[in-house]
Amino acid sequence: MSEPLIEIRDLWVAFNGEPAVRNLSLDIGPGECLALVGESGSGKSVTANSILGLLPAHACHVQGSIRYHGQELIGASDQCLRELRGNRIAMIFQEPMTSLNPLHTVERQIGETLLVHRGVAGKAARARILELLELVGISDPRSRLRAYPHQLSGGQRQRVMIAMALACEPELLIADEPTTALDVTVQRKILALLKSLQQRLGMSLLLISHDLNLVRSIAQRVCVMRAGESVEQADCATLFSAPRHPYSRLLLDAEPAGEPLDLEPREPVLAVDGLRVWYALGGGLFRRPWGHVRAVDDVSLSVQHGKTLGIVGESGSGKSTLGQAILRLIASEGVIAFQGQELQRLTQKQLRPWRRKMQVVFQDPYGSLSPRMSVAQIIAEGLEMHQRASARQCEDAVVQALQEVGIDPATRHRYPHEFSGGQRQRIAIARALVLKPDLILLDEPTSALDRTVQKQVLNLLRQLQKRHGLTYLFISHDLAVIRALAHDVIVLKDGQVVERGATEELFSSPRHPYTQELLAASAVTASA
Repeated sequence: MSEPLIEIRDLWVAFNGEPAVRNLSLDIGPGECLALVGESGSGKSVTANSILGLLPAHACHVQGSIRYHGQELIGASDQCLRELRGNRIAMIFQEPMTSLNPLHTVERQIGETLLVHRGVAGKAARARILELLELVGISDPRSRLRAYPHQLSGGQRQRVMIAMALACEPELLIADEPTTALDVTVQRKILALLKSLQQRLGMSLLLISHDLNLVRSIAQRVCVMRAGESVEQADCATLFSAPRHPYSRLLLDAEPAGEPLDLEPREPVLAVDGLRVWYALGGGLFRRPWGHVRAVDDVSLSVQHGKTLGIVGESGSGKSTLGQAILRLIASEGVIAFQGQELQRLTQKQLRPWRRKMQVVFQDPYGSLSPRMSVAQIIAEGLEMHQRASARQCEDAVVQALQEVGIDPATRHRYPHEFSGGQRQRIAIARALVLKPDLILLDEPTSALDRTVQKQVLNLLRQLQKRHGLTYLFISHDLAVIRALAHDVIVLKDGQVVERGATEELFSSPRHPYTQELLAASAVTASA
């Protein structure tokens, strides 16, 4: 039997005296895919960051052993780690918007990796970058070379991160939730890509995921973590067919379930007609644009009071742009009527009272939560602006909101970076809920959550909808989540609605070939 590529023995990681990883031992063999699974906060990402020495030295204590080809990495010099990072061991981070430099183009960011580790520059670097972008499913990659991260959709940013990690064909790829922001069709492509790279390069893969369907389709072995400890390690087939630990069985049973609330037809609370968002290409002070990107093109929709409209489509189809245009967070043309009020005619000052009634949960919680404010300050900010509540009222409302989303209120004075990705998403949901709005735009609200927490959040959203008569616009690439919550669905492709209808009718009898493709890809991913 070949020697392990990575040997972890008795690993302990503590932050300010609080253990995050406890007595962990595991091996990653050459060419093997090992999956770390578990709920948010179980220590998966901390374990991965320990391998590359990416934990904050001033706030954590690490002991034990991590060896790469027999070389000890705990306590290794900065020069040693720099030679490994991005070259022999690469990492795909969970939140691409915070991992990509907002001031650098796609070409420069991927090119930097090639230049630093391989000395490749100029035309050779550009050719390699185009090859990588094409491999990870970026359409028209040449036009994206000069794009900045904020000009890409969430899924496109994640694919750029994957391309950057693969640039030097690493020996070990650490993938921390690599398909979190990707739609089901691209998930399938990324899985096929990772599998082919493993076979072609003999690359090892440490996959961190809460998506057990993803794990099942690619991993050879699985390590189940809970509260920083490994509760079960087994080959993939054994774990899925005969899990030994109760917690493993809990994770396997935690698929999105339930159905939308059974409601009678009601009056529309939101009506959109002929909405259009076009972005000019080229142009300048004295030049006309040579074309337009039709991000949203002549979209009309209606949402009944107290119901949920699901908005689905691939990354870049215009889902998030549509939602932001409806809330007038970006400029658009067309009619937007909310509770009988035409919003397009209102000035920003006139629109302000309506802001409290329309809240949003963004896709990337780390990017939308201020790093300089505590959780209590973040959630209370809306109350202070819109309701002028007293300090005591704000405090009580913050505590209640955190309890509703499953966050311990005692942690409300901490900052966003002190929480896991899933916990940050729940904080973002609490910020939207605290004002008790009439309409909430949920832009991939469960994409960063493990399946057990997804079920809790979906149940919470149903309870709040029933209790307060909330109306939801629910954007998601997870069709199982859409089916569990949405009453009606619209399918977007290239900024246009290609199909719409009641959820069960659309899922059981899709008419448009694109809808059929999405559902087929979802079924393949789920059964892989």
